[in-house]
Amino acid sequence: MKHKMKIVFSFFSIVLMLLLGVSGCSSSQGGSTNGGGSGGKKVQLTMSAWGNPAELKVYQKAIDAFNQQHADIQVKLVPIPSDGYQQKILTQLSGGKAPDVFYVGSEWISQLIKNGSVVNLTEFLSSSESYSKPEEFSEGLWGAARKDGQIYGVPVDCNPALLYYNKKVLKEAGVKSPQEYFDEGKWNWDTFTEVTGKLRDAGKYGFVAENNWFNLFSWVWTNGGQLYDDNGNIILDQNEKAQEAIRYLDKMIDQKNFIYAGSLPKGQGPDAMFMSNQVGFVAAGRWLTPMFSENKSLEFDYIPWPTNTGNKTEPAAVATAYLAANKDSKYVKEAMKFLSFYVSQEGQKARLSGNGNAVPSINGIENIVVDAGIPEHAQYLIDARNIGLVDDKQSVVPGMDKEVNDIMDLMYLNKKNADETIKAVTEKVKTMTENYRNSQ
Repeated sequence: MKHKMKIVFSFFSIVLMLLLGVSGCSSSQGGSTNGGGSGGKKVQLTMSAWGNPAELKVYQKAIDAFNQQHADIQVKLVPIPSDGYQQKILTQLSGGKAPDVFYVGSEWISQLIKNGSVVNLTEFLSSSESYSKPEEFSEGLWGAARKDGQIYGVPVDCNPALLYYNKKVLKEAGVKSPQEYFDEGKWNWDTFTEVTGKLRDAGKYGFVAENNWFNLFSWVWTNGGQLYDDNGNIILDQNEKAQEAIRYLDKMIDQKNFIYAGSLPKGQGPDAMFMSNQVGFVAAGRWLTPMFSENKSLEFDYIPWPTNTGNKTEPAAVATAYLAANKDSKYVKEAMKFLSFYVSQEGQKARLSGNGNAVPSINGIENIVVDAGIPEHAQYLIDARNIGLVDDKQSVVPGMDKEVNDIMDLMYLNKKNADETIKAVTEKVKTMTENYRNSQ
């Protein structure tokens, strides 16, 4: 009997030792089978994004909400200046030192998908562990972040293009409010030319023209033009309305109704000029609103992008950034969990309620923009989103957006005229598109 008990005791001792050994191995290897895990320890994640000081405060609201609910996962915001953000992220990725999650511009996410730097989020977003589901987002916002039905980045929110106007600057120049023109059905390119000309003559700048797809496409689309056909082929050389938009921009720069942002002194941007009452109009989404509203002496409002079609409004650009997860993160599963929270209804409410910096990309919480009442015509943001367009043509080809901007830069600096610019853009895009398709 004693002999049997010794055998049984020895057997259970061996089993216990084996179980402890397996448990120890499991802890040392981590608890996730998808790119690492915490193994029961507190996970420290990093998130990088661009933004002005007011925007960074907005991002932090969602991070704080997540951190409060997850004692085992803590996220730290690591801001990167807008100037050079893309190159910084690319350098960090190639060096293995990139943040766990990070903002990606719509114009370069295709580059990260192609080189395999970001996680395929499709399966996780459809799982019970995700705070948000793909079908909750506005269909038109996915753009180049969705490739062949697979999702590599989620729209953090969106920013429809409209104009901000400085009430004080316009009033001192004796210019009628844009809202009055809009109510009369006369808010068009001819009126905008007249208004910006009066501001110029009063010693102010009319409008700051920035060099990016957001502005260029808005001018083309509000003229009823198209730069690309449905298959992503450049048609600028055939589309008269698109050509007219580029000639209009060239003319406004030449006549000094517009000033090019790229010609401003270093450190002097559209936002600073607007707040110092030097310019009447700037183009943006909601991202400037938190900073402008903190300046209690600044009087501003929104107005839709002027049109040149005879219609009161036309589609303008809708900008969006994507939140992506680093494929080489030690904690991919935890990174995806945070990502899904940040873009969820709860995460977007935390960021965008009150004086937020964007419009929700997820459906069902649009009222948080209008109810804030900052500024008076906040509804114009929702109206612009509802008819606006996201570029899903130019942004698909890695590097093409930058090449187009480089060509447009020469026109804005009066080194090329509009017709030379139209030809150069068409030729460059045709070549890059052909090379990209051949490489697939």
